[in-house]
Amino acid sequence: MGTTDPRIDAYIAKSADFAQPILTHLRQVVHAACPSVEETIKWGMPNFMYGGKILANMAAFKAHCAFGFWQRDAVAGTGKNNDAMGQFGRIESLKDLPGKAELSRLVKKAAALIDSGEKPRRVPKSAPKPTPETPDDLLAALKRNAAARKTFEAFAPSHRREYIEWITEAKRPETREKRLAQTLEWLAEGKSRNWKYER
Repeated sequence: MGTTDPRIDAYIAKSADFAQPILTHLRQVVHAACPSVEETIKWGMPNFMYGGKILANMAAFKAHCAFGFWQRDAVAGTGKNNDAMGQFGRIESLKDLPGKAELSRLVKKAAALIDSGEKPRRVPKSAPKPTPETPDDLLAALKRNAAARKTFEAFAPSHRREYIEWITEAKRPETREKRLAQTLEWLAEGKSRNWKYER
């Protein structure tokens, strides 16, 4: 038998007026489609657990709600709005949701995926960005400054890229020269481009 969590009652009660009927509807559909679902709060929002695994979650924001399945692509495809949390984009009213029968079908599909033991699909890692070619003026300056060159060559490609992009993004020659001088100074001190923000 499923369980409800009084914290979710409180979450819905403190949500904006437009969100309360949406969240209540989603909660009812999930419980009707998957009677053994258990509720909890994770990451500050209501989550529906099934068999010890996350089935789905929902959230309310200032002007919209979100609802999503943990195994997003396997259950509902890529969704109508990849910029929004969940599969259904910005939910501003009940009209933004699929019908009750379709939503129930998706909840049952999500539960069946958990029962089958299928693991959530992971987003493939993108290939690392290649380090841009070092500009000639930076190469020449590094040849004249051994300490800066040693630091630059020891840096990871991401750190070298930060300096190269900072220098090459300068629009005026004077700005580029200042950035080049600053780069050499910081590199000689062993500092990365964003050293001020490092702990």
